[in-house]
Amino acid sequence: MFKSGTEIEVKIEKTVFEGKSIARANGFVLFVRNVVPGDVVRVKITKVKKSYAEAEPVEIIQGSNLRVKPRCKFFGVCGGCKWQNLDYNAQIEFKRDHVIESFERIGGFKGIDKIVLRTLPSDEIFFYRNKIEFSFSEQRWLLDEELNKRDKLGENFALGFHLPDRYDKVIDIDECLLQSELSNGILNFTRDYFKSKRIPIYSSERNEGYLRFLVIREGKNTGDVMVNLVTFEDNPEIMSEFSNVLLSKFPKITTIVNNINTRKAQVAVGEYEKIYHGDGTIYERLGDFIFQISSNSFFQTNTKQAEKLYKKIVEFANFKPDDIVYDFYSGTGTISIFISSYVKSVIGLEIVESAVEDAWRNAQINNVKNCRFIAGDLREKLYKDKTWMKETPKPDVIIIDPPRSGMHPDVVKAVAKIQPRKVIYVSCNPTTQARDVKMLIEYNPNYEIEIVQPIDMFPHTYHIENIVVLKLLSSQWKSI
Repeated sequence: MFKSGTEIEVKIEKTVFEGKSIARANGFVLFVRNVVPGDVVRVKITKVKKSYAEAEPVEIIQGSNLRVKPRCKFFGVCGGCKWQNLDYNAQIEFKRDHVIESFERIGGFKGIDKIVLRTLPSDEIFFYRNKIEFSFSEQRWLLDEELNKRDKLGENFALGFHLPDRYDKVIDIDECLLQSELSNGILNFTRDYFKSKRIPIYSSERNEGYLRFLVIREGKNTGDVMVNLVTFEDNPEIMSEFSNVLLSKFPKITTIVNNINTRKAQVAVGEYEKIYHGDGTIYERLGDFIFQISSNSFFQTNTKQAEKLYKKIVEFANFKPDDIVYDFYSGTGTISIFISSYVKSVIGLEIVESAVEDAWRNAQINNVKNCRFIAGDLREKLYKDKTWMKETPKPDVIIIDPPRSGMHPDVVKAVAKIQPRKVIYVSCNPTTQARDVKMLIEYNPNYEIEIVQPIDMFPHTYHIENIVVLKLLSSQWKSI
């Protein structure tokens, strides 16, 4: 029906996961980016498949009543806030819809909408991130209004975000509305400082240079600030001078670290790190607990929403004082420690050894004595190296918070066999979550979904955190 380059007028019907929207032309499905449901748009077909096509907006003929003016001047170029042109109340409704759609389409759960609660909104929809990562690049992406200033701006130095789907170009960002004003100040000072000093940016093609990433972390409830400069080489002279000047400009910074990554892989994690100010960590408070965060530790990016998330886990689990809890994919122990006062004991399992070390340290900082953390591959620990299970009573509750890819089928099967009173599955990816929940119920039909709670951790993006609570119908527990 269509070919690439064809322009047609369509009305946008709804959003789907990953930030795309759907329109139809003579029954043929079009996926369109950067539009809002209700928009009437002239679009240009960019790719045609057998059952659908992809298109880009050319002209907004009639704007939707859900459309709002984006606050960020980089909106539409930077890929970080794809929904900043969408009313926030509509955002949280659409995120709930995405959870429902995932569980209906992938999980096959009929009537799931009756137990999916309203998305818990974020109190702050700007300046909410406690961590942000910027890339240095020799290849600067020039905005339309910058093209005639290219000689003055220079195209060989940028500090900001990669263009969506383009790893060779970086947008030079001077203000991001997801981070604090202090963080924006550090960003701009760092760019100007290194640019004026003519410090070279690392090139993976030549495998030489110095600057790779700038990572800023903040304790939203403590005021701690970490600046982590990721470099290709260890150069104490450059780092010492930068640290001294940076501290004189921003005395609120509590620690400065230098991660050194000598590999070609463009990741903001060093093979080792050196500390130039403070102790190399910051602290953050969640509820009654303090957590120590190192430069490469995982910590929920939206601190205030993370506290809501953990409180919901406590509420839905309905813990009893003698409960035994398994915390799978326990990371740095934040969930384990947060729930520790409600239960008898928590056993956390995590494959990343440094995260397990952080978890033990956080338990010690908070004088929590009923948490135990075990390093190892979860599948191995559930099927081969089961000594820890013999030393631990059968769990009443299992909490699962896996990576976006979800759980290995063998892990799902093991959870179904252990058969705790409740399974609380936390995920940032409802599609893999729906797949795993379907599999778990197939392995053990004694489970049913009790409640589903979406939580908005990332306003202005299509991402959604989701809690699914599974309860055991039968009171007879099978032995492990």
